Amino acid sequence: MNDPASLGYRMPAEWEPHRATWIGWPHHRSDWPGKFAAIPWVFAEIVRQLAAGETVRILVQSPAHERRARRALGRAGVEAARVEYFRFPTDRGWTRDFGPIFVRRDGPRDGVAIVKFGFNGWARYPDWRRDARVPERAARALGLRLFRARSGRREVVLEGGAIDVNGRGALLATEECLLDPEVQVRNPGLSRAGYERVLREQLGATQVIWLGRGIAGDDTHGHVDDCCRFVGPRTVVACRAPAGDAAHHAALEENWERLSGARLEDGSKLELIPLPMPAPLTFDGRRLPASYANFYVANECVLVPTFNDVNDRRALGILADWFKDRRVVGIHAVDLVWGLGTIHCMTQQEPLA
Repeated sequence: MNDPASLGYRMPAEWEPHRATWIGWPHHRSDWPGKFAAIPWVFAEIVRQLAAGETVRILVQSPAHERRARRALGRAGVEAARVEYFRFPTDRGWTRDFGPIFVRRDGPRDGVAIVKFGFNGWARYPDWRRDARVPERAARALGLRLFRARSGRREVVLEGGAIDVNGRGALLATEECLLDPEVQVRNPGLSRAGYERVLREQLGATQVIWLGRGIAGDDTHGHVDDCCRFVGPRTVVACRAPAGDAAHHAALEENWERLSGARLEDGSKLELIPLPMPAPLTFDGRRLPASYANFYVANECVLVPTFNDVNDRRALGILADWFKDRRVVGIHAVDLVWGLGTIHCMTQQEPLA
């Protein structure tokens, strides 16, 4: 066999040491209609925080786009030596979902490689073909081996936000996103067992813990990184909502029950930490996918979206109690979430070999 897992590769957990974080500098104005002017400054603050502990690799469209990014980062006080630019044209800016998914092999033949899954605009949007080429371009630029995720002869479509791993073989995903037979179908005909086989072969995921549904307002149709995340090999933070939140309560309680009944491969139970949801957030009549679970764990900090909500402080405190070795930093995301994603959606970690 020649798949990554058979060669000793696995997808590391997000909290394992990074060589870099990848983001795409914003340019798709229609993602934030009426609010785009604020978005580069949100990105600049995120880069400033990340650059304190690792290199930030930024995808730009052109020399002119790179100059705009450099100006914004310079004004935000980002050290230029901590940032690298890659002129890879993209359609959107949600690097988590179309960017390279890195796997690592430990031991005498250690190293990092990239798994290329297919990307089709979340089976929803027509502009995705430039995004879909980014993993291949990244592998070529970095001189890394590229694996192509397939089921039979077909490329398997999978976004990075649809999964979360503990780096020890367990993976979280939702049935709504990957198994719904009618809405935003990424891989027609691919069964639960088929997904589990692909995730095992490509990412070293020997166990998939299936949740039910994601959160309201999510145009990805159920990405797990808006509702549930590993924060340790045996520990999960999972969003919960009060009974009065009709859009979320039942779905998130079902997820909590599934997690409570789940067992890791050694038979142990998960440690569950409840994470609140912010109050419903809307703009121009649309419900937005605001969630504290869309945080990002970097080498030196944990960046958490905040929403001018009474639960902001509570969510930050919960994550600070767990990540005692990192600064936990709130990033104002009321404007950012108008693009239907926040911090985890726009970042992708590259592990240290």
